[in-house]
Amino acid sequence: MDNIAGTKSSLTWAVHISVTLLVLLWLFPTVGLLVSSFRTSDQIATSGWWKAMFPSEQNLTLRADAPEMQVQEGDLYVIEGDLFEEGIEVSVSVYGVSSNAFDAFTAGEVGELRNGGEITVSAGGRYRMTSPEPFTGSRGQRIFVTATTPPEFTLRNYQNVLFDPANSEGMTKAFFNTLTVTIPATIIPIVIAAFAAYALAWMEFPGRALLIAAIVGLLVVPLQLALIPLLKFHNEIGIGKGYLGAWMAHTGFGLPLAIYLLRNYMVGLPRDIIENARVDGASDFQIFVKIILPLSFPALASFAIFQFLWTWNDLLVALVFLIDSSGDTTVMTKQIVELLGTRGGNWEILATSAFVSIAVPLLVFFAMQKYLVRGLLAGSVK
Repeated sequence: MDNIAGTKSSLTWAVHISVTLLVLLWLFPTVGLLVSSFRTSDQIATSGWWKAMFPSEQNLTLRADAPEMQVQEGDLYVIEGDLFEEGIEVSVSVYGVSSNAFDAFTAGEVGELRNGGEITVSAGGRYRMTSPEPFTGSRGQRIFVTATTPPEFTLRNYQNVLFDPANSEGMTKAFFNTLTVTIPATIIPIVIAAFAAYALAWMEFPGRALLIAAIVGLLVVPLQLALIPLLKFHNEIGIGKGYLGAWMAHTGFGLPLAIYLLRNYMVGLPRDIIENARVDGASDFQIFVKIILPLSFPALASFAIFQFLWTWNDLLVALVFLIDSSGDTTVMTKQIVELLGTRGGNWEILATSAFVSIAVPLLVFFAMQKYLVRGLLAGSVK
């Protein structure tokens, strides 16, 4: 009875579990990126994003007030204050005044300073430094503490990326540069592939089967294999270092899938519609524009989603074909790498910049997702 049409398969639960796992596998990195973009660098370095809602123990490097804040109490010069902002509940376990001995003293214990003075850090983060000689220098004493801090979320990362002149100017320019690359690199292959797919689906000419087989074969050509020959060709004709070269590269690499996807969809369209249009005197161009294109919108939108995502998130093609020392053609993926600096480690900037970068692809995907499955299943059933 399990094989009778209309009966529910006994493996439905396995399908549901598999789909749920796949959704979670795709969702976890995005959620982790979002959560990390609101965390501080110390929190990211000490605990994973899944622990963001719980207190965590961190090794922090803080500074006391500058020597200009010292006051004289009898024969002693005193600097005191709080290492943490008011209202933050912390629990300091150990502290130190040297990176080689950051856990030299326990909270509340009196420690020695290098100038002969003393320091005390309480469990709540309150410190007091005393010295028989005046404190000197332009910066406050470094204090290394190990403390359990509550979860903290901040908008400072987004302020640094979007509004800090040192970063925002580059990110804004990179955003529009990415749009300049992505929009033409999405439209051009769609236009070319639509004409080619119609010809391969509904026009009879010699060698059509071989041409279809060649297009299918091009689907497996690695991108990296063609980069150097293509760059040499672009340099010979003078388009190797600009937007035009990047557009042509993305178009060339995207056309095989576009033609294959659209051709499969157009072949599945009712033949009667095409034949009736020809009987009424419509030319191939009129049939293509007025009948085929409107009916093929799901497949066009499906490929547009893929091409937009690939082009927007591309770094390799941008590094090869957008060679510009002035940074006028820097795209967002390259700008994110530059924001990390030469030594890296600014993970909060990386997470924030990456989430800003994926905001547009997410918007495009959710706006056109209803066409995605319809386009991908093109030609699978009659």
